[in-house]
This record gives sequence, C-alpha cells and structure tokens, in this order.
Amino acid sequence: MCQITGKKMMVGNHVSHSNRRVKRRFYPNLFTRKFWLPEENRWVTLKVSANGIRTITKNGLLASLKKAKQEGLITKY
Repeated sequence: MCQITGKKMMVGNHVSHSNRRVKRRFYPNLFTRKFWLPEENRWVTLKVSANGIRTITKNGLLASLKKAKQEGLITKY
C-alpha cells in the first residue's frame, strides 16, 4: 500500500478469449524510496507509488507527510 496516496491492490477478473473469467490481482506500482527531509535534517524511507512520487514532487515532502498522517495512511515519519 502506498503511504502517500493510499493506493493498494485491487481484485478483478482475467478474461480469456473464450470469455472465461478467473480472479486476478492488480498491484500498484510501488517503490521503496528514501527522501531527504531538510526540516528535520534526516532521511525518511517510504513505500510510495509512482503517483505518490509525483505528489511529493508537486506539493513537497513535509506537506505530503502531514496530509498522509491526517488521513491515517502513516502513523509516524
């Protein structure tokens, strides 16, 4: 599960040419990344999706961490 956006695995069907349906999983595009937090002068390791990396780039790391903590996606950082 992404610690910034909350994206997680989804379940759906794999549909064959003959239209048979078999359960499958859709995994989010997750990465384990270290981000530098200059306000606390330390590195923060997060498991984030590609969309989460774009969100951090756009809004800033501290703002993204505060929002994720407020939404209950992370407990501490």
